[in-house]
Amino acid sequence: MASAATATPAPLLPVTNTAAGGGSAPSSGTGLADVQAQLATPAFRLFVSRLAETARRSLADRRPWTELLDRSAFSRPDSLSDATSRLRRNLGYFRVNYAAVVAFSLAASLLAHPFSLLVLLSILGAWCFLYAFRASDQPVVLFGRTFTDRETLLGLVVASVLAFFLTSVASLIISGMLVGGAIVAAHGACRMPEDLFLDGPGAGSNGSTTTRLLSFLAQPGSGV
Repeated sequence: MASAATATPAPLLPVTNTAAGGGSAPSSGTGLADVQAQLATPAFRLFVSRLAETARRSLADRRPWTELLDRSAFSRPDSLSDATSRLRRNLGYFRVNYAAVVAFSLAASLLAHPFSLLVLLSILGAWCFLYAFRASDQPVVLFGRTFTDRETLLGLVVASVLAFFLTSVASLIISGMLVGGAIVAAHGACRMPEDLFLDGPGAGSNGSTTTRLLSFLAQPGSGV
């Protein structure tokens, strides 16, 4: 009875610690964690805020689209010099609207070819996350090899050239900008600028508007 009452201890089963054993589970989310870390950097947040502020300021200078498309203000130019003079004055007055027209033409050209758009976005993403917004103390490691900043830059340049000229990305960008430029040139040459008040407060801000359009590319003080 005494021996039957004695409890037999349960056998111990081996337990594997995957966290300490260097398992592959933590590495499955490494790529997502790296992307989230890049998006959380102050440099990326500063770039996005500058881009939004630049777009807001630039769009504030746009002219009413009804004024741009006023049919009563269109007429055939008398000569090439007249067309050139009209185009110059209209460019100074409708510069933001014309930039939007070119951007829309470029976007339509890319949206009509999803593969080329995907290639372009991939190249832009690689430049952003592998070079522009990567921390200086965080090297690029691919396939177990660490790449220096010069090697990373060279690889991005080569990949960009191959993507642009071995696919239809370059031709789509050029054709979209040419179509937009042709629309702007035709409108500027045919619209009479006599009713435009070019001596207003925004008349002399052509250079400042262009500067604002590109101000988001300025290098921040943090060394982006």
